[in-house]
Amino acid sequence: MSIQGLPVSGPGTARLREALRKASFTSDGVLDLLGAPAYAALARGESVPALRVTLGDAGPLATLIQLFLLGRSVPAAQAGAALPVASAVAEGWLVPGEDAVAETLRASVDIRPYAGDAGEDWWIVSDPGRAVGGGAGAHGQSRDVVLGAGGASTTLAQLTVREPIGRALDLGTGSGVQALHLGRHAEQVTATDVNPRALRIAELTLALSDAPAADLRRGSLFEPVATDEPYDLIVSNPPFVISPSTPGSGLTYRDGGLPGDALCRTLVRTAANRLAPGGYLQLLANWEQLADEDWRERLASWVPPECDAWIVRREEQDVNEYAELWLRDAGAHRGDSSDYQLAYHAWLDEFAERSVRSVGLGWIALRKSGAERPSVLVEEWTHPVEQPLGETVRAHFERADFLRDHDDEALLAARYVLADGVVQEQLGQPGAEHPEHVVLRQRHGMLRATAMDTVSAGFAGSCDGSLAAGALLDAIAQLIEEDPASLRATAPQWLRPLVEQGFLLPSG
Repeated sequence: MSIQGLPVSGPGTARLREALRKASFTSDGVLDLLGAPAYAALARGESVPALRVTLGDAGPLATLIQLFLLGRSVPAAQAGAALPVASAVAEGWLVPGEDAVAETLRASVDIRPYAGDAGEDWWIVSDPGRAVGGGAGAHGQSRDVVLGAGGASTTLAQLTVREPIGRALDLGTGSGVQALHLGRHAEQVTATDVNPRALRIAELTLALSDAPAADLRRGSLFEPVATDEPYDLIVSNPPFVISPSTPGSGLTYRDGGLPGDALCRTLVRTAANRLAPGGYLQLLANWEQLADEDWRERLASWVPPECDAWIVRREEQDVNEYAELWLRDAGAHRGDSSDYQLAYHAWLDEFAERSVRSVGLGWIALRKSGAERPSVLVEEWTHPVEQPLGETVRAHFERADFLRDHDDEALLAARYVLADGVVQEQLGQPGAEHPEHVVLRQRHGMLRATAMDTVSAGFAGSCDGSLAAGALLDAIAQLIEEDPASLRATAPQWLRPLVEQGFLLPSG
């Protein structure tokens, strides 16, 4: 099927890939040529520093940067020194430039180097000018414009649990970033999108990166896979932006077309039917936070009864800040000021109608456990984390199984070890006999910190897997001359959170 302005994947795609490799048009190669400041500016959507570096440089790598990252036309002879021009033109990767006199060529799409999970050289295809940030409106492009790899794509990729699985689904694939990652550890990958342009671009991304092909299907939410066997992993960077529901006014990559946060809510609530036992759903989400409702309770109510959940709010924006962010994303601030104000009012009117005071931004992870007592943790964590977090997510649910299966007596009969990288900090006045505060701090994963008292700090410091928790508590009671029964009775209150948050790990 012909998609306006997009290449087709044919034999020339492999030749193009080899030319990109030969010229070092990779993440490391582009960084080396541009330098860190210009490379960082390019990631922010600012092209001037990279342009200053590459202008006057007719070498293959500079030529490819000008063509595929900066959207510039170059002389045909210069392009020919870097690329197999005949096949690139035949398949539509290159098209005639704007100069009617000089013979020039330009790229029909953006191609951005992207490093894979194991350091592979991949390339993400997107619409011209859309490899990095900037508003679609600012570029004068259609509502079906397809973005490249941005911060949200990278965040989701780093959050995803990576283990060998049979079937994986990338729901709302866009340029195919998540499908690329899934192809490394899933036997079968299905990718869906409502936008046929996105499906073509995802196909190009996979082909150019020499990745396993995905089963590409058009449709919304779970409609395209309604009759499929359940999936072991579903990932989604959905169009989660909460925008006015004016028909035909949204941008396909970000506006889901449903009122409020209904798209994310529906995706979470219906996921259990599409997950295999033990399967994961992982997605990025925005959600409305109402004036008269606890946001944690609202998010917990979305979770299907068959699933455990870990929901993390990474940021909160008031409705004014949120509207401004996405109006600027669409380039509305660069147009007529009265139109901008009308659009701003439309956003605030809808928020006011639903009594929305702010919007939460974060991630949602479900695991289909089928447990009678599901584990549902909804929390705020705005502090830095250590990416990738996929193993942290998997381990969280593993610990949830342990805690669910161990009552207080069994909890004290188990043995524990201090997690790798956990350190103890003692805070107090210099020269004081005893510290005022004792803190355990993680150096990996969520990078949490928690205050400890004398008993819990002594317990954690003694956890090497050799003694059961109860025996350790008895020894501590003897040292501090406390009643062992009393320490055992109160220990689960602080021991469970230490295990849940990953400071202590069950041993054996």
